[in-house]
Order: sequence, then structure tokens, then C-alpha cells
Amino acid sequence: MLKFTPILLAILYAIAMYRFSAWRTARELDAQSTILADARLKALCDQMAATLDLPRIKVHIYEIDPVNGLAAPDGRIFITRGFYEKYRKGEVSAKEMASVIAHELGHVALGHSRRRMIDFSGQNALRTALAMVLSRFLPGIGVLIANGLTMLLAARLSRSDEYEADAYASALLTKSGIGTEAQKSLFGKLEDLTKSRGGAAPAWLMSHPKTAERIKAIEVLEAKWAVVPTK
Repeated sequence: MLKFTPILLAILYAIAMYRFSAWRTARELDAQSTILADARLKALCDQMAATLDLPRIKVHIYEIDPVNGLAAPDGRIFITRGFYEKYRKGEVSAKEMASVIAHELGHVALGHSRRRMIDFSGQNALRTALAMVLSRFLPGIGVLIANGLTMLLAARLSRSDEYEADAYASALLTKSGIGTEAQKSLFGKLEDLTKSRGGAAPAWLMSHPKTAERIKAIEVLEAKWAVVPTK
């Protein structure tokens, strides 16, 4: 029984971390967000909502400076104040902002948002269990190895989710009549947009696929959709 203790402790830790993370995230977003009220963006959101057969797509502004978009575990869509200000200054177009919203809708529709919260807790649990086990055989470096392995796992999961959300957004933008050009053009701006406040690109961007690879994946979808079946 004792040999399973690290694993049991890790599972209990994961459950506790999941509940705490979900509660803390919801509380922070409630306290620091407002409803997005912008006529141009609302019109584009209405186009996408009609395609999805939804009455509306509600978007919130998360009152923080970093340029980002996110989908909460409860399904809400957020654009950061920093991102919205880039749009207001003309550095990001309305259609490019719509592509961000479509991407975050993809995370919600595909279950990424809730799963990521679980993944986060699970990765912490895995890190704890690995560190406990490896430290028995590799004192001093077991923790480092455990951290490295879980970071690689997290990055791989994140990149997979981003490609899937990109594909969802491409399909939605195409069917809504908005098109994918703005989605691709935004990718080319992201690094500069996130660096404009100084410093390196944030961790969330580092965990995303490379810009050229994301654009290529969209172009593969475009080529596939452009093929008209012969009778």
C-alpha cells in the first residue's frame, strides 16, 4: 500500500487543484470583466451566431493589459482590454478580432477550456508523483526531470488544441461569409502586438504552434474546401 501513496496523494492533489483553480478563475473573471459593446464587432458576432444557430454570441472584456483572448471553463469568451485597445487604435481590424472570437469559440465547442483546467491539475499531480518517485532513484535531479517531462506534455497538448481551434474558426469564418484572410493576417501580427509593451512574447504565445505552420494548416483547409466534387 505504501508504494502507491505518492500516486494517491497526487490524485487527491489534482482534485483539490482543479476545484480551487476553477473557483479562482471564475471569481477573477467576474471581478475584472465587462460586456463588450462595439457595433462593428457585434455585427460580425451576429453573423457567426446565425451560422451556429445561436441567438447571440456574448463577449466580455477582461480588464488586463496583455494582448490575449481566452475561453473560460464555463464557456464564456473574453478579449483582454489590451487586445481591444489595439483594435480601437486600428492596429487590429474588426475581422481580425472576429477571428479571435471564433478561435475561442472553437476552444469552447471542442471542450478544450474545461479540459485544460483538468489538464493543468493533472499535470501538477503528474509532476508531484514523478518527482516523488524519481527523487528516490535520482536524488537532486528527480524534480528537474519531472518538471521537464510535464512541461513537454503541456506544450504538446496546447499546440494540438490550438490547431483544432484554428480549424474550427476557419470553418466558422468561411461559413459566416467573413473569410479566413483576417485570421491569417492576425497571426502575422501577434508577436509584434504582444511585444509592444516591452519584453519577450508571453508564455501563452510560446506554447502555440509557429505562425507559418498555423497559416499553412489553414491554407490546406482552404484548398480542400475549394475542391468542387465532380458528379
